[in-house]
Order: sequence, then C-alpha cells, then structure tokens
Amino acid sequence: MKFGVVVFPGSNCDHDAYHVLKHVLGARVEYIWHKDTTLRLFDVIVLPGGFSYGDYLRAGAVARFAPIMPEIMHFAEKGGKVIGICNGFQILMEAGLLPGALIPNDHMRFRCQEVYLKVTNNATAFTRVYDAGQVIKMPIAHYCGQYFAEDDILKQLQDQERIAFQYCDSKGEINAAANPNGSKLNIAGILNEEKNVLGMMPHPERAAESILDSEDGLGIFKSLLGSD
Repeated sequence: MKFGVVVFPGSNCDHDAYHVLKHVLGARVEYIWHKDTTLRLFDVIVLPGGFSYGDYLRAGAVARFAPIMPEIMHFAEKGGKVIGICNGFQILMEAGLLPGALIPNDHMRFRCQEVYLKVTNNATAFTRVYDAGQVIKMPIAHYCGQYFAEDDILKQLQDQERIAFQYCDSKGEINAAANPNGSKLNIAGILNEEKNVLGMMPHPERAAESILDSEDGLGIFKSLLGSD
C-alpha cells in the first residue's frame, strides 16, 4: 500500500499526514507536487488541509485547476482511493468529485476546537476498523466548513449510505448543539457514489498520537492500510 500526499502552495497539513503515515504507521508514502502532471503508482491519494493558493476566490477553487488535478480526478474515476481533509475536502468539491458545497460557518467565524463524530457508515475502505455508530474525537480548524446541499442530494447521501461521519455530542447524539458550523444533517464527511472518495472537515492526522489527546484518527489510515 503506497500513499501520495499532494502539496499545494499554502498546504499546512501535508507534513502532518506524511508523518502519521510514515513514522506512526510505517507506511510507504511520497509527496506529490502540485505542478506534477503525472502520477506515479499510488494506492491512495491524500489532499491535505491548509489554505491552498491562499484560499483566494473560494476555498479550494484555485487548487482545483492545479496541473496535478486532472490526474487525480482520473485516478479517482478509475477507482483509486482519495481522501480530502478540510481544504482537501473543499478541493474535491470544487473539482466535482463530491456533491454539494462548503460555505462559511453559520456563525461566520473561524472555528478551531475538538469535536465528536459518529461513524455513520463503517462499511467503507476508510472506516472499516471502526464500529458502526462509534463516537470518535478529532479537531477541526476551518472557516468554510458548513456542508450545504439541496434536499434531493441530501436524500441521496442518506439513501446510498454516503454520509461517513456526523457531528455529535460525547454520547453520540446528533443535535444542533454538537454542530460546530451549521452543516446540513450535521455532516462532517461524505463519500462519492462508488465510495472510493472521502471528503471530511475534521483532521484525523491531528488525532493520531496520544500526545495529541486522541488517537481516534488513526482508524481512517489503518482502514486504508487494510483495504484491498
């Protein structure tokens, strides 16, 4: 299993993701420069958090046109596994690999805090080591993290079990008080129809060592390491 971590100008979680994959889990991993136009042989592509291209225009809107993106889109369309974290999630949405939009938080403030998530679907390559309904803890750090989609899209996500994570309280209750940004259905992460692309706003790479107060994020990377 080999991972590729994309580096855009303004990425600030690329080294975090690389560190977790290589030094915590011992996986094979390489950086992918945003100006590259070809992909080497990878099993999983990681689009990390940060502020790609300064988040000018809209978060992720410029990175969507980076030279490497056509290859990543082709990789995903062929069934390759892609995970976009925070800004990476925003890029996936701008690229049309995931439906809906990520708009400014409903309180119009940058939110940096730990949140609880419910594992809504544990039958995916990204979530298989978790239990169904398990409550996990990870940090968020975003201004444009409010997931929005029309009702028909939300129904599709529910019917097709494409909601991977939802914001909840420590007891697993999904309610408005546990929603840090106003996301529809408390959505924190979604999948594409084929379930080989995951976008999520919380940062699993920042919850992967005990010194960081949570190792719950390791489950995503361990799931991928154990996938076919």
